[in-house]
Amino acid sequence: MNSTDQNIIEIKRLKAQKNAIILAHYYQTGDVQNIADFVGDSLALSQKAASNSADIILFAGVKFMAETAKILSPLKKVLLPDLDAGCSLANSCNADDFKIFIKDHPGRTIISYVNTNAEIKALSDIICTSSNAVQIVESLPFDEKIIFAPDRNLGNYILNITGRDIIVWNGACHVHEEFSLEALLKLKKENPGAKIIVHPECELPVRMVADFIGSTSLLLKYTKEDNGNCYIVATEVGIIHQMKKENPGKTYLPVPPVDSTCGCSECSFMKLITIEKILNCLKTETPEIIIDNKTLIRAQKPILRMMEISEKLGL
Repeated sequence: MNSTDQNIIEIKRLKAQKNAIILAHYYQTGDVQNIADFVGDSLALSQKAASNSADIILFAGVKFMAETAKILSPLKKVLLPDLDAGCSLANSCNADDFKIFIKDHPGRTIISYVNTNAEIKALSDIICTSSNAVQIVESLPFDEKIIFAPDRNLGNYILNITGRDIIVWNGACHVHEEFSLEALLKLKKENPGAKIIVHPECELPVRMVADFIGSTSLLLKYTKEDNGNCYIVATEVGIIHQMKKENPGKTYLPVPPVDSTCGCSECSFMKLITIEKILNCLKTETPEIIIDNKTLIRAQKPILRMMEISEKLGL
C-alpha cells in the first residue's frame, strides 16, 4: 500500500471519529474530489454544510468558500487546509475601497457575487451566484439602481442581458480572464463539431463565440444533458474531472490561457489543497475559519435574502 492510500484510509478514519465531512469544489484536483463527501460549486457546498449533521466541515476550496460555509453554519467548526488558498477575484475587492465606492454611488442596491470575502458580503444587500445572478437582478423593480461587485465580466454580462442601471466594480478572476481566444478558435477549427461552453466570468470576446454560457454547475449539467459529444471548455480545468466521471464517452477540450506552459488553465489557489494537507487539517483541526460575530451576522443577511428570492422564483 502506497502513502497516498494510507493517507486516504486515515482521512476516512478521522472523519468517522470526529463526525467530519469534506466538501470539495469542482476546481480541486481529481484525487481531492474523489475523497470528498460532496462535490459542487461554492454556494451549494455551503448549503450542504448547513443542512448536514456533521460537527466539522473541512472545505477543500478557497477561503471565501470556507467563510461562506461558516456564515451559514456559525455553530460548526469550519476548516480550510491552507489559509493561503485565496481567490484573485475576491482579493480584487477589499472592504475599505468598497466602502468608498458605495459612498460615491449612494442609493443603490448592492448585489455582490458569492466570490467575495465576508467583509464584502457584510456590506451587501443581496448575494448572488453565477447561476442565479440574472434572475436576482430581474427580480428587482426595473428602475432600481444597482451596484454589482466584484467581477466586471459577470457584471457586464448581467447588464447586457437585463438592461438595468448597474454600476460594476472593476474586479476579475485571473483564470477566466486569461483564456486565449486564438487558442479557442484553433480548437474549434480542429474540432468543428465541438460546442464551446463558457463561464460568464470570461471576457466578452470569449463569451461571444460560445454555444452556451453558464456557471460551473450549469456547464456540467449542459454537458450531461446535451446531445453533443465534444466540448471546448472555457473555465477552470478541474470541472473536466466531473464531466468525465458523469459522461465518460464524451470529449472535453480545455481552453489554454494566453501564456500557457501546461496546456490548460488552472487556479493556483485551488491547487494548494492536497490530500496531505487535508489529512493534517483533520488531525490538528486547524486552520479554522474564524469570523467576528458582527461581520458574520451582517454577512448572513444578504445570503439569506438571495435564498428567499431564489425559493420564490423556484430556482
